[in-house]
Amino acid sequence: MAVKVSIVTPSYNQAHFLEETIHSVLSQDYSNLEYILVDGGSTDGSLEIIQRYANRLAWWVSESDRGQTDAINKGFAHARGEVLAWLNSDDTYLPGAITQAVAFLQAHPEASLVYGDANLVDEHGNILGSFPARQTDLRRMLRGSVHIPQQASFFRGELWPKVGPLDPEFYFAMDYELWLRLAKQGELIYTPQRWANFRLHQGGKTQLSDDRCYPEMIRAARRLTGHPPVALIFRWYLRR
Repeated sequence: MAVKVSIVTPSYNQAHFLEETIHSVLSQDYSNLEYILVDGGSTDGSLEIIQRYANRLAWWVSESDRGQTDAINKGFAHARGEVLAWLNSDDTYLPGAITQAVAFLQAHPEASLVYGDANLVDEHGNILGSFPARQTDLRRMLRGSVHIPQQASFFRGELWPKVGPLDPEFYFAMDYELWLRLAKQGELIYTPQRWANFRLHQGGKTQLSDDRCYPEMIRAARRLTGHPPVALIFRWYLRR
C-alpha cells in the first residue's frame, strides 16, 4: 500500500485563492492522501468553500488562532502521514507533485526532506518566472543560502516529533527554522522536478517579508548553533 501523505493548508481570509488551492491537492493522482485544512476564523466566505469540500477532508477547523504558524502546528497535530507538507492557501500543487515527491523520498532514504522547483505566479495564475531553487545544506543555510521553495517541499513524518512543532513566535522564518532542524536529521535534497506554484500578490506575506525575515532567521540560526551567525548577519546588512 502506498505510504500515507498528509498535507496541511493554513488559511485566513483567502477565499479568492482557497478553492484553487484545495482543488490542486484533491486532484492529485496519489491515492493515500490525508488533507487537513486549518482556517483562522475567516469572515470572507472561506468557510463556505471549506464546507463544500468537508467530506473529502481528513480534518478541518475554522476558529481563531495565533496565526499561520499556530495553524500549521494544529494541522500536523492531527496528521498521521509518513510524509508531511503544508501548502499555503494562495499556492497550488502541479499535477503529479505528490507522487513524484514520495517516489523520490523512497529512493533516497538518506533524505529528511526533498524539494523541487516552483513557478512564481501572479494573482491570476500567470507565470512570472521560477523560484531560484538549488541544492543547499545546513552549512550553506546558516550563511543565508536557503533556495528551498516551501510550496515544493516534503519531509518525513517520523521526524516531526524530533523537529516540531514550529515556533509560533516566528511569523516569517518558521520554515527556515524547520529546515535547519531537518538538516541535522538527514540530507535536504533538491530534485529539478516542478511541483508547485508560488503565488506573489499584494496581500501575500512574501511581499512584506524581506527585512523582517532576516532577524528571525538570525535568531533561528543562533538558537541552533549557540553563537551569532556572522555570515548571515553580514548578508542581511548587505541586503539592507
